[in-house]
Amino acid sequence: MLGLAACEPRSAPEPTDGYTFRTAADDTAAVKVYMGREIAPVTASHDTSTGAADRDPRAINEFPDRVVEALDLRPTDVVADIGAGTGYFTFRLSPRVPRGRVLAVDIVPAMLAAVEQRAAEESIENVETILGTEDDPRLPAGSVDVALIVGSYHEFSHPREMMERIVEALRAGGRVVLVEYRAEDPTLPVPRLHTMSEAQARREMSAVGLVWRQTKDILPQQHFMVFEKPARGPVG
Repeated sequence: MLGLAACEPRSAPEPTDGYTFRTAADDTAAVKVYMGREIAPVTASHDTSTGAADRDPRAINEFPDRVVEALDLRPTDVVADIGAGTGYFTFRLSPRVPRGRVLAVDIVPAMLAAVEQRAAEESIENVETILGTEDDPRLPAGSVDVALIVGSYHEFSHPREMMERIVEALRAGGRVVLVEYRAEDPTLPVPRLHTMSEAQARREMSAVGLVWRQTKDILPQQHFMVFEKPARGPVG
């Protein structure tokens, strides 16, 4: 006779890589889920003009200067702007690291071409572009002090692989800063798939070995979450 425990239904264990798939609400396709979170579709701007950042209403609604100030950058830091687009944050970061570098990472060549054009026109020498892929930012190992990801992590099609490569690129003690709309606030005029809760972000960053350090309450609608790559312990 089987015991009660054997008769109870069991939920399927979560795959070790965190990914599952489920049918979309309209039954037309499968959607990809990572650690319980449905990955959002990409909603990228196609405006590659070098002045787009200055005209963008984000400067009023999302307080990018507060974001840059809160990074507490040192003049010699190497900062990776992940999902750089046409340089919205890249060119705000550049003056903050005059003896360092900003690595503008994107998967769209036209975006990076716009960054390169503006850097050349303005004689900005500490900006470097890197053409990444959907699962690899192609950053040099152990080279980055801060990786900034603003409003795009939730759209990564391969979040675990991307974050594993980013962690490899960080120096010991290096930081990942995620800026995402707050899923905890149902009043935001943002589709739910394009928001993240702090608890979910902390869970996903922990899965790749990052340690949550703080969440700064500096933005009215977004989380500013800081994670750190721990220094290696003694060998032996």
